[in-house]
Amino acid sequence: QVRLVESGGGLVQAGGSLRLSCAASERTFKSVLMGWFRQAPGKEREFVAAISWSGGITYYADSVKGRFTISRDNAKNTVYLQMNSLKPEDTAVYYCAASRFQDSDSYYYTTTYNYWGQGTQVTVSS
Repeated sequence: QVRLVESGGGLVQAGGSLRLSCAASERTFKSVLMGWFRQAPGKEREFVAAISWSGGITYYADSVKGRFTISRDNAKNTVYLQMNSLKPEDTAVYYCAASRFQDSDSYYYTTTYNYWGQGTQVTVSS
């Protein structure tokens, strides 16, 4: 069982930055696709970014492209989400997720991921 623990959320003003971290409990983390999703109140969980097992391929939702950067450090079993130029519409609970695949064309589907963290709140004030 892979355990994922997110950290780094908080309250920030519009235009500010935050870096989220997701620490995985298993060595198998090194060989799987990892993703970040978010869920705002009253809305469905949506894809934000994903990174292949090696870190060589990254994917982003159009709404965050150019502002967010996903990365991973397999030596530390950790994936990161650097969020810059934050907007009030970025406010949500952010979830880290681990897939059973090394990579996938379906990286934006929640069903591609088997394990989820508990989430970390990000609030952007205007």
